[in-house]
Amino acid sequence: MDPLVIVLIVLAVVVIAAAYWLTTGKERRMEQQRERAAEHRQEAHSAAQRAGEAEVAARRHAEEAEQERERAVELERKAAEADPDRPT
Repeated sequence: MDPLVIVLIVLAVVVIAAAYWLTTGKERRMEQQRERAAEHRQEAHSAAQRAGEAEVAARRHAEEAEQERERAVELERKAAEADPDRPT
């Protein structure tokens, strides 16, 4: 076989192997990026759910605080009415 043909065959094999290596590497990186994106989406969903739960708890806590304020005002009014030293 002519040495030029052997060099061309080896060169063709090297080019094909390099193209395959580059293609599979790119596919692997893209798959890793997809997995990372899916993880980020899951984390975002979990964070949004926790935020919603915290918001519900905060609203409930605010309602309880408002009820306590109203109770304090009512008790203060009753104390003022019952105070024998209050000005008439």
